[in-house]
Amino acid sequence: MSAPGPSSIPTSADPRTHRPTKKRALSPTSAHAASLGALFAKPDQNIIVPSSSSLQQPKRPRHLPPEIVSNVPGSSAGAGSGDFHLYKASRRREYERLREMDEELKQSQEQVEFEKSRAEKLKRDEERTKKNREKREKMKARKAKGKTGSGEATSGVKGCQGSSREEDVGAGGDGGSTDNGQGRREPRQDAEQVSVAAPAVGLVIHDDD
Repeated sequence: MSAPGPSSIPTSADPRTHRPTKKRALSPTSAHAASLGALFAKPDQNIIVPSSSSLQQPKRPRHLPPEIVSNVPGSSAGAGSGDFHLYKASRRREYERLREMDEELKQSQEQVEFEKSRAEKLKRDEERTKKNREKREKMKARKAKGKTGSGEATSGVKGCQGSSREEDVGAGGDGGSTDNGQGRREPRQDAEQVSVAAPAVGLVIHDDD
């Protein structure tokens, strides 16, 4: 403080002193206001904005691994040393890990081969089933066609037999009689024999005397 008087002001605020102002902790708002004030104090000054690549920290050069590591047990440890059993345990664990990896790889390969062979077998079975189905359908169609043809042939035979009998009866004249040369008409014996000998199949015609 300056000398006591009616108008006591801090020494840093006294225009007569040249002491620098005391630095205080700045809040984010005051820091932002100070940066903006410094920015607008010289509007004609060119501002260089650094690129994002220049902001990155330079990579440190990688050093080569050391040739000898003293705190890691290895195969160079002797059988009588204190680190030999540690080496044996680590080697056993590593061998177990490698064996498990080999088993997993073998199982995955076997599974892939099994799926492939299974897909091929299913495909062959489907093709065989399709061929058998087509054969059965062809046989059914052939049987149905044969039944239809036999039915038509049977009906044609029956029609022919009926027409031949009608022709024989019509050729005999009235009542199937014939002239014997004496002015008398006698029934035709052939028509009667045919009607008696023919089996009762299809159309049956009864001759009236």
